[in-house]
Parts: sequence; structure tokens; C-alpha cells
Amino acid sequence: MGQTYTAVVQQDGAWWIGWIEEVPGVNCQEPSREALVMSLRDTLAEALEMNREDARRAAGRKHFEELSIAL
Repeated sequence: MGQTYTAVVQQDGAWWIGWIEEVPGVNCQEPSREALVMSLRDTLAEALEMNREDARRAAGRKHFEELSIAL
């Protein structure tokens, strides 16, 4: 099952703007609500992958373990 995140979206004039609450820096603006949701989804996926790569790079070449943690 995939993780669920919370998007905060609002219309500001001709644009729709939005943020992902749980991941700082994931924010977008688009001319329609539908385009905004797709853009937020894509940007969130990219941010999570970059965070994964950063974490693995920080662990270096040493043996490391990945654990699933549920809240």
C-alpha cells in the first residue's frame, strides 16, 4: 500500500497553488486544479526519490539496513 500525503490547494486569481503538508519544499502552481494535483504528485515523487538517494549516499559504501517505519 502506498503512503498518503496531504495537499493544501487554493485558487489565487487565475492560478491554482498547492503544497504538500508533510514534505517541505513540495509546492506548485498551475492554471487548473487538475493540472495542480498532477504536478504536486509528480513533484512529490521526485522529492521522495531525491531524499532516498541522499540518505543512501550519506550511508556511504558501508553496510546499511533499510527499515519500514509506520506511524
